[in-house]
Amino acid sequence: MTQFISKYIYCSLKICYTSDMNILLRWLISALIIMLVAYFLPGFKVASFYVALMLALILGMLNATMKPILIFLTFPFTVVTLGLWIFVINGFILWFIGTWLKGFEVNNFYTAVVAAALISIAGWFLYAVLDDEDVKRKKII
Repeated sequence: MTQFISKYIYCSLKICYTSDMNILLRWLISALIIMLVAYFLPGFKVASFYVALMLALILGMLNATMKPILIFLTFPFTVVTLGLWIFVINGFILWFIGTWLKGFEVNNFYTAVVAAALISIAGWFLYAVLDDEDVKRKKII
């Protein structure tokens, strides 16, 4: 019972947040990265922060469900390109979302691949900064 009630607190960069807050923080960071990429990359347009939040949510869900299937089906391309094919898969998923999400527009597939690469690299960097190895996990009862 105490394990069910207890939550873990991660203290990093002088910010303490629960594991539930970690998910919200990653969602907000993803939306901010999407807005930043939309600002600098021509042909990648996001109408508002709300659309960026919805895009981050849908992108996360499709990356969790559809991406593993696509990676499995295109495994030989991934091996031959030494993993760079993953950016193409991410670009395809981003382009697919752009075809039906109102307020989000991708001009062409090339722009989607470049945007997906920028989003992936920026997300990887920021998540690495937030997930410090020296983070102490404390159990609260």
